[in-house]
Amino acid sequence: MSAAEIITALAASVPSATYEPLVSSDSDVTPGILVRCEDLIATCQALQGPGLEYIAFSDVTAVDFHPNRDPRFDVVYHLVSPHRRARVRLKVRVNKDEEVPSLTPVFPGAGWPERELYDLFGIVFTGHEDLRRLMMPDDWEGHPLRKDYPVQLRKDAQTYMPLQVTEEEFRANMERDRYSRQPTPKASTFAKATVDRSASQAPKE
Repeated sequence: MSAAEIITALAASVPSATYEPLVSSDSDVTPGILVRCEDLIATCQALQGPGLEYIAFSDVTAVDFHPNRDPRFDVVYHLVSPHRRARVRLKVRVNKDEEVPSLTPVFPGAGWPERELYDLFGIVFTGHEDLRRLMMPDDWEGHPLRKDYPVQLRKDAQTYMPLQVTEEEFRANMERDRYSRQPTPKASTFAKATVDRSASQAPKE
């Protein structure tokens, strides 16, 4: 189904909602729909209904367009219909001070991804029963994936591992190992043992 066909199917269940089809490079595989924040819960419930059957929550992520767009955030949801082998992408646009309703009442699996977005983007999900940091320490200040997050440390990539010993020490270690690993005369010892065993087993006249 295309985004327009999904919107038509949703109209009967959510008549007050306003939708906008989105164009992307993968629209043929994953149609995208822009949803108002206040219509998100009702839309997801309708998408689970007969004929659509988007009953599986895949993921939720976010994009920060600061300072080039207002509202600055896209909250992006992906839902899957296993029976129809179909996907749909929902986008909700919010500012940093706006809250988004949690999808946990509809899709309980959204709980941890929403915590991740709260932690890294600072997006608040109302109705979430355990909205706290997931990846950063509890006392961390700010949200690292926001475009205006202050970057205070610059470190060049390390492309080599320095030796822990000097060149002279390295050479001395190699020489020591060379002389301490002299081969032992195992072959001659084995040959003597074989001769002795054969002699003892020879028949006596």
